[in-house]
Amino acid sequence: MGSPAAEGGVTAGAVERFCTGLREIWREGADEPESRLGLAVSGGPDSLALLLLAHAALPGRVEAATVDHGLRRESADEAAEVARICEGLGVPHAALPVEVAEGNVQAEARLARYTALADWVEERGLAAVATAHHADDQAETLLMRLNRASGVAGLAGARARGRVPDTPIPLLRPVLDWRRAELGEVVRAAGLVAADDPSNANDRFDRVRIRKALAEADWLDVAAIARSAAHIAEADAALDWMASLEWRSCVKKEPMGLKYKPQAPRAVALRVVARIVRELGGEEPRGSAVARLVDALVEGRPASIGELVVRPNAGGWSFAKAPVRAAKRRD
Repeated sequence: MGSPAAEGGVTAGAVERFCTGLREIWREGADEPESRLGLAVSGGPDSLALLLLAHAALPGRVEAATVDHGLRRESADEAAEVARICEGLGVPHAALPVEVAEGNVQAEARLARYTALADWVEERGLAAVATAHHADDQAETLLMRLNRASGVAGLAGARARGRVPDTPIPLLRPVLDWRRAELGEVVRAAGLVAADDPSNANDRFDRVRIRKALAEADWLDVAAIARSAAHIAEADAALDWMASLEWRSCVKKEPMGLKYKPQAPRAVALRVVARIVRELGGEEPRGSAVARLVDALVEGRPASIGELVVRPNAGGWSFAKAPVRAAKRRD
């Protein structure tokens, strides 16, 4: 990255702040001239600010993509508007139409979005992809999940660097410590008008209700809540590390499945048991179901989860698939 300079309404101070944050999470690429960064740009104020900041910080080294989920009539026009803005900046742009499967719309949309972005990154030979998650997102997510009695994994905030799900592609969040209002100011200073997604004002969604409640509770420090989410993410990573150690030393193969002799505290054991269930059952178990299973085993009672049966014994807890029952013969 070159020396920060004001460009297109983006102040030198904002670019320098962005550069500093990006270097912390993309050490292998931020200052490498050949590394190009992909940007997920929906057309909303947060992602437009990301586009402006990244373009100023990495001139000639960014590309943008807009995922069109096809869930609103306006989405194609919004993708076209992002393309127009990118053309004015000299940033290559791609519109990525996707189909969202039925069921949990938000979860299915997220899956479709990241699948499309991963394919685009690989096709374009990009080194990483960045999204515009910010501090307000962190705070809203933490409060929303606290309200659902989530455990550490659920409460952990998004990390500044991760991976696109099911791929080795780096997923960067370079504005994670920026406030929503700060990003909006970047867009306004550039003279751009961001897309307005009406779902952001729909009280049917938990996040929208939390956002409105935060706006009315001026005694809450949103930035501090976001930092707490980051601290919980660090604790979550530490538990994952401990669970990996526990797995290597305490989980053994058996003829019918796996045996686990827990040695670590319950929070670690829960993660080991969840991994056993995934490996043997093939599905991600619900945290509450894993907790009930562990409680039963600690009390010395056999239990089941999904297609697995689990029995406590002197050597630990034995996990195996339930025997397939033969169909009842009809006379």
